[in-house]
Amino acid sequence: MGGVNSIRAARGRRSSWPLRTLSALALALASPLAGQAADWAQWRGPSFNGSSPETNLPVRWSKSESVAWTTPLPGKSGATPVVVGDAIFLPAPDQDKNLLLLCVDRKSGTVRWQQTVGVGDRTVGKNNLASCSPVSDGKRVFALFGTSDLAAFDFAGQELWHRRLREEFGAFALQFLYGASPLLFEGKLYLALMQRNPPTYGHAIDTVPERKSYLVCLDPTTGATLWRQERPSAAPEEAMEAYSTPVPSFGPRGVELVLVGADCVTAHRPDTGQEVWRFPLLNLKKNPGGRIVPSVVASPGFVFACGPKREMLVALRTDAAGVTDDAQVAWRTTEYVPDVCTPLVYRGKLFVLDGDRQMMTAFEPSTGTKLWQGKLGTREIFYASPTGADGRIFCLSEEGTVVILSAGDTFEVLATISLGEGPCSSSIVPAYGCLFLRTAKNLYCVKGDGL
Repeated sequence: MGGVNSIRAARGRRSSWPLRTLSALALALASPLAGQAADWAQWRGPSFNGSSPETNLPVRWSKSESVAWTTPLPGKSGATPVVVGDAIFLPAPDQDKNLLLLCVDRKSGTVRWQQTVGVGDRTVGKNNLASCSPVSDGKRVFALFGTSDLAAFDFAGQELWHRRLREEFGAFALQFLYGASPLLFEGKLYLALMQRNPPTYGHAIDTVPERKSYLVCLDPTTGATLWRQERPSAAPEEAMEAYSTPVPSFGPRGVELVLVGADCVTAHRPDTGQEVWRFPLLNLKKNPGGRIVPSVVASPGFVFACGPKREMLVALRTDAAGVTDDAQVAWRTTEYVPDVCTPLVYRGKLFVLDGDRQMMTAFEPSTGTKLWQGKLGTREIFYASPTGADGRIFCLSEEGTVVILSAGDTFEVLATISLGEGPCSSSIVPAYGCLFLRTAKNLYCVKGDGL
């Protein structure tokens, strides 16, 4: 299977999936996709896996053709916009280093309002302090910045509450600045905070002398901490750090929140944060620089996680308990795996983009069988995670080139469109029959075939 190592059933205990669990899972996964249009209310979309039910989306356009509107942005950011009803929310820094949350009218591109949430933007490597995607529950929007400022606003731009998380957790201690987007799930707001201890990068002088890593649950109404679950690890140095978002996984015990980083994958109860299982074998090379950027992605019975620095992609069964070993592994591969791009689950396939080598691979999720593999046709680096919708896969390079692939049974490049305006690392968002693309300079709305 070309680099995929299947772990046989004899190597570990398997628990069967009862029919009631499969039915509940199917309902949970299908619920955001009931209609032909869906909001894109958080970073990886309505099903938490990078996919959308949108149809009639554009496949060919240019800066002057099929663009409904273009809105100039005050500054660059890798944060993916969220689209809820007629509102688009996205963070950006301005030239004075203020950290802003913008609300843009979806139909016209007009900026309805902008609010300053924090101050003092700076850039380290590819990241700045406005890199977290916002999330929305349809009435409120929540924005987190690398300064630790977290705020909630109503859709009219009125601030509802504001916290500086550093007062509880210390200044975020990550070499390339904090960049993990929040998760909003079943009425709770979840944050992953995986950072280095002892703190470095000038964070040693602080009200909190040490840094611990946590999965944190907040009340969206007030911003109060409901619980915080420490997430210890034996990872060394920069390998303690991660930029990943927790993802819900629907397994035999019900819903669990799965998180990758600090050499391991962990699953947690969403009501208490209690750790249910841990797979500790991601950084087999013991790389002290082994930070992890991609989030996990889930499909029925499995979660898929990337190791640090393109070391591996591993498929883990969700019926585990406690600290596990290779018995939890369904399959793994070391060929053309991502360093930055989060994989995509769409139409029964797992799509994995090695953005450094511009290679997309389609897998059968449960077995790891390679269905197809192909080059994107450009030598530009891809940091944005791929998006699946309308039978297609939408990819955006750092230089601003859109590559559209077929999500079918064979590799096919459908279109290559150059926008420029890099650096770009925000995922393409499908919503309401349009594509929304963020470059370093502008937000674009591209009209779909049905509009």
